[in-house]
Amino acid sequence: MMTAPIPTMPEDVISNVLAERYATAPMRAIWSGEGKVRLERELWIAVMKAQKDLGISIPDGVIESYERVKNQVNLESIMQRERVTRHDVKARIEEFCDLAGHEHIHKGMTSRDLTENVEQLQVFRALQVIRNKAVAALTKFAARASETRDIPFTARTHNVAAQVTTVGKRIAMFGEEMLGGLQQLENVIATYPARGLKGAVGTRLDQISLFGGDAAQARALDAKIVAHLGLPGSLDAVGQVYPRSLDFRVISALCDLASGPGDFARTLRLMAGHELASEGFAKGQVGSSAMPHKMNSRSCERINGLHVVLKGYLAMAAGLAGDQWNEGDVSCSVVRRVMLPDAFLAMDGLLETLLTVLNQMEVFEAVVAQELQRYLPFLLTTTVLMEAVKTGAGREEAHEAIKEHAVAVAKDLRTGKVSTNNLFDRLAADERLGLSTDQFDAVFEKGRANSGDAAAQVNHFAEKVATLAGKHPTAAAYEPGSIL
Repeated sequence: MMTAPIPTMPEDVISNVLAERYATAPMRAIWSGEGKVRLERELWIAVMKAQKDLGISIPDGVIESYERVKNQVNLESIMQRERVTRHDVKARIEEFCDLAGHEHIHKGMTSRDLTENVEQLQVFRALQVIRNKAVAALTKFAARASETRDIPFTARTHNVAAQVTTVGKRIAMFGEEMLGGLQQLENVIATYPARGLKGAVGTRLDQISLFGGDAAQARALDAKIVAHLGLPGSLDAVGQVYPRSLDFRVISALCDLASGPGDFARTLRLMAGHELASEGFAKGQVGSSAMPHKMNSRSCERINGLHVVLKGYLAMAAGLAGDQWNEGDVSCSVVRRVMLPDAFLAMDGLLETLLTVLNQMEVFEAVVAQELQRYLPFLLTTTVLMEAVKTGAGREEAHEAIKEHAVAVAKDLRTGKVSTNNLFDRLAADERLGLSTDQFDAVFEKGRANSGDAAAQVNHFAEKVATLAGKHPTAAAYEPGSIL
């Protein structure tokens, strides 16, 4: 009788929570293991084609053989080879050559000629994805700001009621901050330089040797590869690796871009706590396993949390910038393997969440009006002071009178002695100010709608975003997928 085999426990797999929980499929595809191998193979093929065009002998049919198998990616097979070679690039060279049945890739190249350029291509494509989602988010910021442009609202400084603004002005404020971050990101995209094929120490020596000492041909090959990558420029006097300050520039731009959304999310959380607004609450959503009434701002909390993650990667990028030994070393590899993909995965998740919040958020105008009614007399004390002075009251005496009553009313409201703000009634009865009840009513009604040029600021922000959306119409129309 045969004995059944003893079942084995499956090997534990440590997942990447950023990839599996927050990022979208297009961003994951850019940074996936299979995706990177395909990009490497495309680069090798592009180098072979360029070398052949420039006179290097490559037999007919060889390039076609590589092209036929470039999508046959077996990560486990490559890993088995790396366990023997202890060299990741050598393992991938062997795998690709065995599949094609030839040994013609990687001529005159060093590992960094391959990995640096492929990683830069991943970064560049990921930057474009982020740029497009940022345009979509700004389009929604502008729409939300315009919708709520004329809703009077209690503005706060130091988290204390200060003056009248509008809901739309507050939204435009954070949108404009994000617009500034996008401008920095656009600058990084427009100036992002490829390393190109520069060899072991940046001198192109191996390619020059391959071309029989012809440096011009080696330069021409480099130019062809930069064109293949599609990056806007290239470095010239570079070593084995491109300067890691470039990574810092990229991650810094992501953090900058995330700051406007971060401020918006944190403020919306504060507003939700006072029931002034909500990020939205989907059918079937649960705010707490213990407290059924809770409707938490969990998406805004996610935005703030992912921004913290990004700032952690910025610290990692800062640690590598300016730390290059001579023409380069690989002490940065372990950091960059984590930092580069995960920073983009985090930013992708942040923007997807932001877009969802902007789609679903609500402003509760009745509560907004109640809050303004409570604080408006306090917010208008400077106006009352000027009106009293104009009727002949001494400024300091009027200031003292207003302060006495304001402090007393604030105390009464806080202790429950009164339920409504009766500051103007008390001030109207104070002979030191010389102002009538009708005058106070006029100040109150005018003050309720007096938010300065908040509406004009919203309009100006919306116009700038409309111009941006006109340049990127497809990006502006992007809608997020469903998020966990």
